Amino acid sequence: MDKRLLKAATDGDSTSMKHYACHNPGILLGRTLRMNTCLHISSIHGHQRFSEDVVALEESLLTTVNLDWETPLLAAVRNGHVSLASFLLGSCHHLGMGQAILKQDKYGFNALHHAIRNGHEELALELITAEPSLSRAVSECNESPMFFALTRNFTRVYEQLVQDPLSSYTGGLHGRNCLHAAVRNGNPEMAKQILEKYHGLMITEDINKVTPTRHAVLFDKIDMLRVILLHDPTKGYEINSMGDPLLAAAAYRGRINAARELLKHCPDAPYRQENGGTLLHRAVWDNQIKFVKFVLTTPLLRKLINMQGKTGKTALHYAVRKCDPELVSILLSHEDIDATVLDNIGVSAAWELKYVMECQDLNWNEVLMLMLKADAQNATSLYNLHGKAKQQAIDAGRKDAKSLTKTYTTNISLVAILITTITFAAAFTLPGGYSSVDGSEGLPIMSQKIAFQAFLISDTLAMCSSFAVAFICVIARWEDYEFLIYYTSFTKKLMWFAYVATTTAFSTGLYTVLALRLHWLATAISVLVALLPILTKLLGEWPVLKLRFRLGKTFNSDLLDMV
Repeated sequence: MDKRLLKAATDGDSTSMKHYACHNPGILLGRTLRMNTCLHISSIHGHQRFSEDVVALEESLLTTVNLDWETPLLAAVRNGHVSLASFLLGSCHHLGMGQAILKQDKYGFNALHHAIRNGHEELALELITAEPSLSRAVSECNESPMFFALTRNFTRVYEQLVQDPLSSYTGGLHGRNCLHAAVRNGNPEMAKQILEKYHGLMITEDINKVTPTRHAVLFDKIDMLRVILLHDPTKGYEINSMGDPLLAAAAYRGRINAARELLKHCPDAPYRQENGGTLLHRAVWDNQIKFVKFVLTTPLLRKLINMQGKTGKTALHYAVRKCDPELVSILLSHEDIDATVLDNIGVSAAWELKYVMECQDLNWNEVLMLMLKADAQNATSLYNLHGKAKQQAIDAGRKDAKSLTKTYTTNISLVAILITTITFAAAFTLPGGYSSVDGSEGLPIMSQKIAFQAFLISDTLAMCSSFAVAFICVIARWEDYEFLIYYTSFTKKLMWFAYVATTTAFSTGLYTVLALRLHWLATAISVLVALLPILTKLLGEWPVLKLRFRLGKTFNSDLLDMV
């Protein structure tokens, strides 16, 4: 292509183009290395006036294609120049260039594909009116204009496309079709039309083995599910090629409303998966607590409570294996539950804890306590399991004793040094100051007050105990596990004592200064500070206290030794 014409096409300079064409008409047929003509270039840039003048001079440019197999019409649509695309479409239609309108690019997309995908609904309607057979084309990835229209929820475009009985309805390599798209957008009217016209689409699975019916269940599209089941109730009995029934899909996502709708139309809908597990097994494994409650309170599903899978495990086995106290508690609360069921290798639900002993936290111990209550005859065995878990924790601690000691001593020494510094400084900046009266120079002014004496005693005790902890950190034997156990126990008591003594020193010191003039404030501060250690204790042990409250008499503090 002549460089001057390329610049004119890029800038939309019609005057220059006409001048060049006047002297050399063949110049308009020139191409770039990408095989673009001047009409392609102006279409890409959206220069409508330039394009109109070029078409008036050389109509054959409307049918030319570049290396991407794009006509000027495709280039204009793809680049979002709607008005220009409408002009090019009208020109092709008027001149009888139907093949130029139907042309697909190297990826198989035609002008209708691009118009719908880019959101140009009016242009898409113009294209369908001009050339209805555009609806039959599919891309290299098997994508149809109808699928795009349903995905974008273009109702008017869909209504035009569906009038052609040969319109393609495929969605792409993922295997979804137009009914999948209608379900996704929750459009019941479109779905009804598709079901009546393309009944076979209901059984089509995508690459994830999801049919339109399963799609409605997974995404909780209840209206769409109802439309499908009213059209064909047998679809509620669907089991995909992986052996999963629809109720299992509902359990996987926790779709209670979808499960209700399925049971309403198909009271005996299948509930077992290929692996023998039921929808209750699936809901427990995927931690769908609300769905588990739904199953337990639905009379039609009551039979699932103690049902075993191929391995002989019940839903309770799964809940214990997941170490989830809430799930275990919900299952155990049902009157039909049997906690003594053994799987195919003779393992009870409680002994599933054996496989998760590395998670020896509060949840593990809470599940153990719940199972002790549910299966009291198995108490000896469960205590043995607890002992084994505790020994495992001790063995792990011995292997990592050096690291644990280093971490603990670092943290505790910082707190101990901080308290030592505070209390040491407080001893030489006494509340009330020092006397300057003859005969008692340098003596504390408040020395005769009981509150002041309490301040001195508590400050001294706090400093000594925290200083002792800090020095113990220096002599710690980092690789001795037994020393670590003794060290943590002893220093924890000392630090608690230092903490209480420090808060006491703070409250008595302020009380000494404020009591004469602001007695109410001194009292309030003293009470508040006195409650601080109690509040700290409650907050520090809140998880255990909640557990104690939740379990009541079932709570066993001895089982928490290893936590």
